[in-house]
Order: sequence, then C-alpha cells, then structure tokens
Amino acid sequence: MAILRFRVYWEDDDQIYRDIEIQGNQTFMDFHGAIMKAYEFDGKHSSSFFVSDEKWSRGRELNSEVLTNKKDAPALSMIKTPVSALIALPDQKFVYVFDPKKKWTFLVELIGVSKDEVYRRVYPFVLRKEGIAPAQYGIKGVAADKIMEIEEKYDLGSEEMAEGFGNEGEDEGGSEETYTEDTGGDEY
Repeated sequence: MAILRFRVYWEDDDQIYRDIEIQGNQTFMDFHGAIMKAYEFDGKHSSSFFVSDEKWSRGRELNSEVLTNKKDAPALSMIKTPVSALIALPDQKFVYVFDPKKKWTFLVELIGVSKDEVYRRVYPFVLRKEGIAPAQYGIKGVAADKIMEIEEKYDLGSEEMAEGFGNEGEDEGGSEETYTEDTGGDEY
C-alpha cells in the first residue's frame, strides 16, 4: 500500500507545520482526524478539503457533513473518499478549512510517496511537528488561574515593573554608587 506524506502548513504562519503520513486507501476523514490531533484541535466543527492548484485556488470540495458521494453533487464525502483518489500530481495540493465560522485554514501539500509501510506504525501518523500550534480556544497551554499566579509572582502590575526594570541590584538605602575613572593622575 502506498504511503503518502503531506506537509500541513498553518496558513497564517508557514513556519508552523506538521508532516503527516497516511495510507492511500485511508479517507479524507482519517486525514482530518490526523490534522486535528497534530494541531491539538477538538474536531467538533465541520471541515472541508478543497483540491487546489499551485496558487492555492480552491477547487472541488470534500466536506465532513456530506455522507455519500453523488454524481454532480457540490461536495464529495470525506467519509467515503480515499485520499489517493484525488492525487493527480506529484506535488498535489489541498486547502483544508476547519470550523467555517473561525475559518482555520491550512495549506496541505504532498511532499513524498513511499511504497513501504513502517512496521508497527499506525497510520495516519504524525511524523514531524514544527512550531507551536495555534490555540483553538483562548490561550494555548496556560489556564486562566495559572496566568493569575504568574502575574502575582512577578507583580506585573507594579509601577516599578512598568518600564521593564525592577529594583534588583540597587542598594537598600537608596544611595547610588559613583564611578570615577582611575587615570593614574590627579582627580578632577
């Protein structure tokens, strides 16, 4: 079975991407699940893949809410369509949109094809993660109560910290040290 390797870029920052391997006979719904897992999204919203060209123009749609493929339908079913069915070019591209209200958009590009499966690897498989994934809801990885702890620990609201400088290293009495250069001669 052919293994297809895709690079899935976050549209807003191409330095954030995930490399995902998937078997050619697995469906776009399987691919959707792998992208959700790789970017740590919950997958609770509808999504679509669009067949794309070199300029990332959106072509034929595959939608998560379409259950069957019908002739001349506006969208194909992600559940029923295998990924290999829409691979026409060695660098095939897709645009993936998750949650139509928020419009999380990812650019998907085929970057490799292999004949051999890796023994004991469960596909789809997230091969590589680059960059910190965007937070689907709010702030990623930091709960609101933890933010308060950080603010209290560093007292981010104090006037001394307002300009970015604290009073670390200053004398207790508030006197300042003066520096005189030793010129080896008379003092001025």
